[in-house]
Amino acid sequence: MGGHEEQGGARQGFDVADAAPLLLDPHGLVAGWTVHAERLLGHGAAEAVGRKFADLLETGDAERLADLLGRCRAGSDWAGPMTARHRDGRPVPVAVRVAPTTAPQGRAAVLVLLSELGDADRGWGMSRRVLEQLVDGNPIGIAVLDTDLRYVWSNAALEQFGGGPAHRRPGLRFADVQPGLGGDAVEERMRHVLETGEQVVGYEHVGRARSAPLRETAYMLSFTRLEDDRGDPMGVYYTVVDVTERHRTRQRLALLDRAGKHIGRTLDVMTTAQELADVAVPGLADFVTVDLLETVPGGAEPVPEPPTGSERVPLRRAGHRSLYEDLPRTAVDSGAVVAYLTDSPPVRCLTTGRSWRQEQLDPLGVEWAVGAPGGRESTFLELGLRSAMIVPIRARGTTLGLTTFFRRRQSPFDADDLHLAEDLVSRAAVCVENARRHTRERDAALVLQRSLLPRRLPELDAVEVAACYRPADELTGLGGDWYDLIPLSGARVALVVGEVPGHGIAAAAAMGRLRTAVRTLAAIDLPPEEVLAHLDDLASRSARDDGAGEGADAPDHSVGSGCVYVVYDPADGRCTMAAADHPAPAVVAPDGTVGFVDLPQGPSLGVGGPPFEAVELSLDEGSTLVLYTDGLLAHDGDGGGDAGRERLRRALEGTAREQRPGCQAVIDALVPSRPEDDAALLMARTRRLAPEQVAAWELPPDPAVVADARRSAQDQLSRWGLDEELVFTTELLVSELVTNAVRHASGRVRLRLILERTLVCEVLDGGASAPHLRHPRAMDEGGRGLLLVSQLAERWGTRFVPDGKIIWAEQPLTTPPE
Repeated sequence: MGGHEEQGGARQGFDVADAAPLLLDPHGLVAGWTVHAERLLGHGAAEAVGRKFADLLETGDAERLADLLGRCRAGSDWAGPMTARHRDGRPVPVAVRVAPTTAPQGRAAVLVLLSELGDADRGWGMSRRVLEQLVDGNPIGIAVLDTDLRYVWSNAALEQFGGGPAHRRPGLRFADVQPGLGGDAVEERMRHVLETGEQVVGYEHVGRARSAPLRETAYMLSFTRLEDDRGDPMGVYYTVVDVTERHRTRQRLALLDRAGKHIGRTLDVMTTAQELADVAVPGLADFVTVDLLETVPGGAEPVPEPPTGSERVPLRRAGHRSLYEDLPRTAVDSGAVVAYLTDSPPVRCLTTGRSWRQEQLDPLGVEWAVGAPGGRESTFLELGLRSAMIVPIRARGTTLGLTTFFRRRQSPFDADDLHLAEDLVSRAAVCVENARRHTRERDAALVLQRSLLPRRLPELDAVEVAACYRPADELTGLGGDWYDLIPLSGARVALVVGEVPGHGIAAAAAMGRLRTAVRTLAAIDLPPEEVLAHLDDLASRSARDDGAGEGADAPDHSVGSGCVYVVYDPADGRCTMAAADHPAPAVVAPDGTVGFVDLPQGPSLGVGGPPFEAVELSLDEGSTLVLYTDGLLAHDGDGGGDAGRERLRRALEGTAREQRPGCQAVIDALVPSRPEDDAALLMARTRRLAPEQVAAWELPPDPAVVADARRSAQDQLSRWGLDEELVFTTELLVSELVTNAVRHASGRVRLRLILERTLVCEVLDGGASAPHLRHPRAMDEGGRGLLLVSQLAERWGTRFVPDGKIIWAEQPLTTPPE
């Protein structure tokens, strides 16, 4: 038999006014039993409560009960005939209505109405006394309203929800008995039930009763239409349960969920503190301030103890949020210092690390912050603040600051509010501490990185340089991009740009090691491919040492690094370069055209692979070499590639016409102010030495040529206008270097003098062995040549070339050349 047929067949015998109500839990156990049910079935409350309702039915109907309970759990009701069993064993035909409802404390339940079939129909004109008996002792508030939505009847349990005694309700509307609770919304649902007959179950209504305007209350209501024998609506009845505590619990969980999503989205201390204030208003308080110890925003360790002998404790205002425009009346901007008296509740919480709550503030009490802008301190009455809580911001056993919560119009803070505030602040404290530690590490890495980068590039005659470095933002951290300009012998110059993977102090330290190694290798004048080979060995050894030590968990950032090393010779414009997994340099010709060097890519440093290869090219004077890291090419996460090169090409076009290399303009055009990756750019415009700045002589390998070389050098220095002292020392250097080449080497000998910012003397020979500085004894006849060179020259050394070696000596110019 279908549900509709059952309802129709039972309609004549079912009368709500004559029904015996009982309450079941969702599993079908009897949870509430009435005197009327006892008269109908003979079982007392002690026997019935806790018993399966199916045990009180005939076998066939008992088997149907599980399906009916399932309908109720789905929100539907049911009405139809059944056969119950009396306590004495006789069957009792009954009309049954089963409907979902809500028990006290908001628990789901099933309301069962039993009406014995065969009784005369008494209609709607049932006395109020009988109606009251139907729900006698029921803790759920029940009311019946007519089609005009005016009260006809209500039980005594409804009085616990306010609105006065039951005998005063008839003829009144919901808004009359519960002003302030939003009666329009409730009546709208009642009207919908009357018009459609659809039952509304579990409608939660939240509002503030006029009798308690500071306390938000929540009720769970269910509405059902009442019909006469013809199916026409007679009115509506509703049940109500107070679910305020469940509502508040849900609000607290929602607040904590919002905190998890919105606090700590950045690694900035001040932003995190402001996020804490934003989340707490208005869900927990009307006005919130977040104050941190002065050292915390800068990343330093917190010092919670107030200064000895000081009457005021300064804190840094890190965030505040107000529900009202007039709070705070004396505004303290974020970042400003706010001072508290040492005997005030905020300072006591700061020193003890314990929370504080005051349900009712002293209206005439003065706000705790002193020295506010304007010079006038307001009372809590003037500010309209009634209740307050102070919760220390503590993380890892250390107090970082305070969060102060105020209420103006909400109910006073209770113990549950304090527990919620402590939970909220403890979650935010971890984020503040993480941000503080990140700030400390970021600043330390930035200081380290900047100390490792050249503060000022040297001024050289070979190139005119400009460099820019733009670090990544705090979400990514600092990286290991670097650049350098290294003067070499013979007026040459080395240009270097590299990138270490990773971020933070470890990456900056790895960058420092590589930069130091490059400078060391440059000092011994190795060609670019050998410099990279030595760097590769260094990275491999460092990785092996780290892997064998206690720091095996910390990766070596040198491994996987990239680098490009370029040597430029202004004497002939030759440029030699090699790369280790690094973008090839660009060249801006004097006419403004831009091209990229076809440079073979060697493996990343420390990973092994084929040997590094160098290429050599000749640059016209006025060409610009552009060295950069891949952060310059990346754009919106595309990783660079051909598209990145094309963007760089467009940015470089026209830079040849600028008086100086337009480094800043290029990096501004390609890199955002807060990039996702570091970007370094080094631009060097090449120059050539004038022919009159270089003098060279090819010498035969004959000891007699030493005197000729000395005279040639003397004449050239005189033409350059150098003073006699420099001429004398240069004669000695030429004599010793040429003598050494003639005596110990074979093949051609060449003497070259270069006048730049210094005076360079070079002697080339065909030998393959490097000379060694010795310290002869007093009676030794030889071995003093290089010792004399080292005493006379500011710098000296040896570099190997394809056709031999060059011994060079460099002297400062005591008198500028004419």
